[in-house]
Amino acid sequence: MGKMVYLMGRSSSGKDTIYKKLLAWEEFKFRKVVLYTTRPIRAGEVEGKEYHFTDEAGYRELEAQGRIIEARAYHTYHGLWRYFTVDDGDIDLMQNHYLIIGTIESYVKTAEYFGTDKVLAILLTLDDGVRLKRALEREMMQESPKYEEMCRRFLADAEDFSEEKIKAAGITRTFANDHLNKCLMEIKEYIRSSL
Repeated sequence: MGKMVYLMGRSSSGKDTIYKKLLAWEEFKFRKVVLYTTRPIRAGEVEGKEYHFTDEAGYRELEAQGRIIEARAYHTYHGLWRYFTVDDGDIDLMQNHYLIIGTIESYVKTAEYFGTDKVLAILLTLDDGVRLKRALEREMMQESPKYEEMCRRFLADAEDFSEEKIKAAGITRTFANDHLNKCLMEIKEYIRSSL
């Protein structure tokens, strides 16, 4: 019987780095859950790797088909961007373990959809100053930096990852990502003891 490991954290907390290292971890052979988004593709991203990229019409069609597990909408400086998980036939918890990145809100909805016993929360934490520096450095590498959106995300995280929301989601364990290898070791031990 498989489980879904749900990796969460504020923007620039190291989710992508931890995610890649957990995917490469042979012990559980995690499969990826590729989310869908209506936001524009960024430099270096590949369709079907980081996300499935679609538009508002594609989102509406999947919604009409009842295939959306969870969805979030963000009113960005550049318009409405959606991020969502789709029941597209790629998730089989009877056979495999999966790894996914999301928010507390998406974790709660996914746990409701599959069952709380099937979804394991991994919440990363990191100092706000370090996160802001990382976000700025990443945005500066983009062909067309979107600094306004970077700032909006940073500020929105304070509400999206508030202590109240963490508690309401039933998340009792967090992982400080101020030393990557130590954080990764703690996460692996937690997964071993939970799967």
